[in-house]
Amino acid sequence: MTDSLTIRRPDDWHLHFRDGEIMLGVVPYTARQFARAIVMPNLTPPVTTAALASDYRDRIRAAVPPGVRFEPLMTCYLTDTTDPDDLARGAADGIFTAAKLYPANATTNSASGVSDVAKIYPVLERMEAEGIVLCIHGEVTDHDIDVFDREAEFIERHMRAITRDFPNLKVVFEHITTADAVTFVEESGINVAATITPQHLHINRNAMLVGGIQPHNYCLPVAKRETHRLALRRAATSGSPKFFLGTDSAPHLRSAKESSCGCAGIFNAPFALESYLAVFEEENALDRFEGFASLYGPAFYGLPVNEEQITLERADIAVPETLPLTGEDIVPFHAGQTLGWRIAG
Repeated sequence: MTDSLTIRRPDDWHLHFRDGEIMLGVVPYTARQFARAIVMPNLTPPVTTAALASDYRDRIRAAVPPGVRFEPLMTCYLTDTTDPDDLARGAADGIFTAAKLYPANATTNSASGVSDVAKIYPVLERMEAEGIVLCIHGEVTDHDIDVFDREAEFIERHMRAITRDFPNLKVVFEHITTADAVTFVEESGINVAATITPQHLHINRNAMLVGGIQPHNYCLPVAKRETHRLALRRAATSGSPKFFLGTDSAPHLRSAKESSCGCAGIFNAPFALESYLAVFEEENALDRFEGFASLYGPAFYGLPVNEEQITLERADIAVPETLPLTGEDIVPFHAGQTLGWRIAG
């Protein structure tokens, strides 16, 4: 039995820091584990220009604890009127690492997102030419589509068209939740990859609904049937470089989750690596964890792997029921549970 695992320091290829006091409180959790992170731009107002992204990056850097190496990688929030020149300049200047496609009203702070994918085809054409990665929240938002079918419908309506019309565009299908998405990514070319969250490896939709509404297990895209969870576990632990780590950690205060209209998002940053590693151990795939966590993401984005290492050791770690944040409480993923690994040191 392996009692410790040393890997190159991982990166988080999809997460939310928010801004202001919440950001100051959550950045240290991510910086403790990860060397870099793709930071989502869905603030209020959203991060739609290189200037806004540069300012946001400065605020994040200022929140990193002294002596800790961590670099936020910024994304551009695409809208119907995104300026391709500003996006290209931001990428050339090292401000933008990627651009994010939110279908309008698909998730938190996405009201300014893209109303019609065809409207951003000129932007996608420029991104393809410049080698800028497109990150996609893949859900349709039509009211007549069941919430559990939104991802599968997005594949048929939009993902196939985007990857067909822009065959050289690098596309990351973010936080996939279905067997349909796994199959689509596996059958697509080398320019298509996907991130997978810890929560979608651990829970299915019963976790939201059995025994009463469970708001802290509610996120978007929502967890699906057990068959989909098992497909995601197979993909994540397969050793395929098309699938890599992206927590989609999304902090909301307990009061905002436990309300008449609870916010979507699971805050998994405090114990993200421990959560993922539990899955890889259960799937007898500890030898494939470094690829998923530390190697495949940089390779897809064309970035160097991290030189630093991190060691995880077998030991029980109790996840608190709540954590303090901005004078209130926030509930972490796995609250009240015991995980079997911890970061050494």
